Amino acid sequence: MPQIIPIKDLKNTSEISEMCHQADEPIYITKNGYGDMVIMSMEIYESAMRQLFMLQNIELSEKQIKNGQTKDARAALAEMRSKYGL
Repeated sequence: MPQIIPIKDLKNTSEISEMCHQADEPIYITKNGYGDMVIMSMEIYESAMRQLFMLQNIELSEKQIKNGQTKDARAALAEMRSKYGL
């Protein structure tokens, strides 16, 4: 279940940092009862960015397949070997 805290609690930086590192998901910050910000540990952020990058690459690959922008794997490997002397 997501953690939700009011913005006034951000002054307790050590406690907030500990909460971020213990949580497996972002912590939601509210201001005047409404969502305002999201905070998370660097580990969770980096993991989310890796997942986003992979999903973007999958989406790009699917578009390329749909548009016929593909190469034969053997031809692509042969091209790489000759280009890079592998």
